Amino acid sequence: MLAQTSMQRYELFFYLCTDKLNIMEDLKKNMWNAAGTAGLALGAVSSAYLFAGQALSGDLDQAVLWQQIIAFVLWAAKFVGCIWLMKFFMTKFAEANEGVDNKTVFRMGALTALLSALMFSGISLANILYISADYYDTLYQTLAQQMSATLDSNSLSMLEKVIDSMPQTMFFYNLSYCFLFGTALSAILSRNIPAKDPFADYKPDEQ
Repeated sequence: MLAQTSMQRYELFFYLCTDKLNIMEDLKKNMWNAAGTAGLALGAVSSAYLFAGQALSGDLDQAVLWQQIIAFVLWAAKFVGCIWLMKFFMTKFAEANEGVDNKTVFRMGALTALLSALMFSGISLANILYISADYYDTLYQTLAQQMSATLDSNSLSMLEKVIDSMPQTMFFYNLSYCFLFGTALSAILSRNIPAKDPFADYKPDEQ
């Protein structure tokens, strides 16, 4: 009888552990799916802003007032849009996975930040090297010509090295900036996703 009871307890413990592991695996899978979708959306918005700003600058002449105004509006729309999208996808993830806590939602947001940063940085690098190579070659040549009058030969040589490494530098800059900004934003937004009940732990005084 004692052996049978011990076996039943062991089976119950094994079942609970297995069930918990299955739940964790499902949650992990859901997190990657949600972060992948959110990262794709955020990366697409940032990439659209990149190409829109590039098209707006045209032939790289001095921007007139209307171009500066449109550029600011585009930047503001991208900034607010990315914050709204991050909050939207984090909230959607919390609603679709009952019982998740704020820490889990933060992890989903940080993963979203990483994936969107990778996507945008990759597109930006491809744009510099292939898609708009002529545009950036002109930009670098214009920069070198403007600075050549004030630089000696050694400084010009250093400038050329900096320009040559610009694609890689921009890739890691975009990757770091987007990831850190997205992670910080996730930390702020996740504090109230899912929303906390301020009276959840309230217990009225017994008379």
